Amino acid sequence: MAGKWVNAGSLLTCTQGAAPSTLTVVVPTTTAQGPPAANIMDCAPMTNIPTFGMCMSPANPTVAAATAAALGVLTPMPCVPVTTPWTPGVTTVLVRNALALDAASKCMCAYGGQISITTTDVSVDVG
Repeated sequence: MAGKWVNAGSLLTCTQGAAPSTLTVVVPTTTAQGPPAANIMDCAPMTNIPTFGMCMSPANPTVAAATAAALGVLTPMPCVPVTTPWTPGVTTVLVRNALALDAASKCMCAYGGQISITTTDVSVDVG
């Protein structure tokens, strides 16, 4: 999917999450063939990147505490992402004064999860 623009509604997955999520773009000033286009700063937890259901990362303090209480049995807890900006962006396209989000971009969670874009319905070649 590299070289494809990412828009609101694209499906996201996290390596430590139990369920997929959907990217939200809350400031739609640019569109990519319809839905609002995303940029690398569309990474706000629970605003742009909703929960992935349950978190399975032992680095998450709530998961660690629940796992310890269960005598070492991994115990997933509700996901509340703690995210960084997406990287890399499309260096030749700006969306709202930041690099456009590419389908190959990744976002990291402070608890060790890697967030990926798994589907996007935009077929604009940006590379």
